[in-house]
Amino acid sequence: MPVPILIKNARCVSSLGIIQQDVLLEDGKISKLGIINEKYAEHIVDASLLYLLPGALDPHVHFRDPGLFWKEDLRTGSRAAAAGGVTGFFDMPNTKPSTISFEAMAQRKKIASKQSIVNYNFFIGATNTNLDVLNDVENVPGIKIFMGSSTGDLLVDDVNDLDHIFANGSRLIAVHAEDDDIINAAKEIYKNSKDFNDHQFTRPPEAALKATTLAVELAIKYQRRLHILHMTTKDEVRYLEMQKSKAPISAEVCPQHMLLSAPFIYEKLGAYAQINPPIRDMIHGEALWNGLVSGVIDCIATDHAPHTHAEKAKSFGEAPSGMPGVETSLPLMLDRANRGMCKLEDVVKWMCEKPVELYHVKNKGHILEGYDADLVLIDMGEQKTIENGKLYTKVNWSPFDSWTTNGWPVITIVNGHIVFQEGDIDETVMGQEINIRS
Repeated sequence: MPVPILIKNARCVSSLGIIQQDVLLEDGKISKLGIINEKYAEHIVDASLLYLLPGALDPHVHFRDPGLFWKEDLRTGSRAAAAGGVTGFFDMPNTKPSTISFEAMAQRKKIASKQSIVNYNFFIGATNTNLDVLNDVENVPGIKIFMGSSTGDLLVDDVNDLDHIFANGSRLIAVHAEDDDIINAAKEIYKNSKDFNDHQFTRPPEAALKATTLAVELAIKYQRRLHILHMTTKDEVRYLEMQKSKAPISAEVCPQHMLLSAPFIYEKLGAYAQINPPIRDMIHGEALWNGLVSGVIDCIATDHAPHTHAEKAKSFGEAPSGMPGVETSLPLMLDRANRGMCKLEDVVKWMCEKPVELYHVKNKGHILEGYDADLVLIDMGEQKTIENGKLYTKVNWSPFDSWTTNGWPVITIVNGHIVFQEGDIDETVMGQEINIRS
């Protein structure tokens, strides 16, 4: 059981504003807000110069556990999350074995209970044969559908199979929306290319728009909860602006798709810039940022998907797609707030409140009495440079290497325990399974 912690003089941030007050944490919960006597706590944190945020929830990571542990595992991924002010995550099902059965889900949660220092849950992966599992597996954030170019047994691209999944059940469906036929045709055109900049053309914008359109049409047809993962195109933003009010539809965007742009990033990083869906030119990045600010896009996720230096050293066509991001996403957004591009309240909305709301998470995402004590203290005046070799992710590199940002987490609290404090991590504390309201 955690010792009582009193956070004094904290500037508590929500999407509605900032309130300075004391915050008492007891038994893993926020027990009291206001002016609080120090006698109630065994540990006191002076937050006079800091901001207190609800812990961020990253609803889209690939921590590679089980089966791909040389890239990342639940211990190292959760350490990276804690260092980045992320107190909870939802992990994707493309592991080895894939998370497509009751047994595989139970095994992942068992591993997490012994390895993850932050809170966790896992998507169930859709195939064309596991509908009973998709609807009956207990306490998961949703169903993940890979609509295009998935590896292993997770590709679901037949319209009839998709229609059957949307038609049966009520659980949220999250889609990787890229059309497989368009991708395969584009890859044939660039099959002899050695230029990593061509990666964006092997997965063109029309592949994303076509798949997103199909998913939205099915969501409207069956009034099914739909979440569009890692949007990357201006056309998707425009389409979603017209359609999302017709069904319970939401969408996310990743920092790399807003902040990095082609062709420069491919010229600079080569395979390290290769992700699916791809980084595109600045026109798309600006449209994604505007979509987030306007509310067409609801939240920020990272699609944290690390690969080793040896894997990324391969040539175009052989190198795998994916990059880490869970420990840099919040600092990158805090930097934007510091530069006046958004407010700190917006960052809290996009990274703390909205993921909780969209996925029906219980008792998180807000600084309220009775809520879970998942919190992060932020120093908005701290300036640091993101550096390869000094990160917590196992692969220890970032596409944002050498970026200097203002605003960093200094203390991360999970279930009332301080798990990260100015570079030090307490690995004796284990996170808990995140509860999802049905």
